[in-house]
Amino acid sequence: MAEDAVAIEQARQGDADAFGRLFQSHEPAVRRVCTRLLNDAAEAQDATSEVFLRARQRLDTFRSEEPFRPWLLGIAKHHCLDRLRRRQREIALFERAASEPAPSDAPSSPLQRALQIEERDRIHAAIDELPYAYRLPLALRYFGELDYAGIAEILGVSSGQVGSLIYRGKRLLRAALQPAADEPAPGRRRRGRRKEAS
Repeated sequence: MAEDAVAIEQARQGDADAFGRLFQSHEPAVRRVCTRLLNDAAEAQDATSEVFLRARQRLDTFRSEEPFRPWLLGIAKHHCLDRLRRRQREIALFERAASEPAPSDAPSSPLQRALQIEERDRIHAAIDELPYAYRLPLALRYFGELDYAGIAEILGVSSGQVGSLIYRGKRLLRAALQPAADEPAPGRRRRGRRKEAS
């Protein structure tokens, strides 16, 4: 919008009132996205303030030929996903601290818990490496726990397109997580070398 372009240029020059106009115009949309992702009105309000703070700090990186709202909502999505990841890590830490495993409870050994944490971190890292088109729908689905309709509303696509993106993303994720199928086991390599030597 022309009003946004003028306000952005003025805000870049340090005009606080101009940024205030941007806030008034776009705050409801940002708050809706934050509320939908975080499912907590108080946290969403806090996240909305943080999103606008970050937007103000990054205003020089905004390209004037592009619409402002999608750029702003992109900041909101990334910020909320960061909050959700932090929330999951904190919940996991509290759960581990609160649960004292019984001595006979073998699956809760320190080694197995460490392996479970390592596996979860490996999955998160693999999601972060996916192309953006698949990474965001998967993150919204599994970190944000949104249904296809909610994801479609945020991404501006149909529910069918969301299903397709998540399906392809999960295939890429499985491929990234499985070990190379063509690499022979160490025992087989050793037997092969002994056979060649005889």
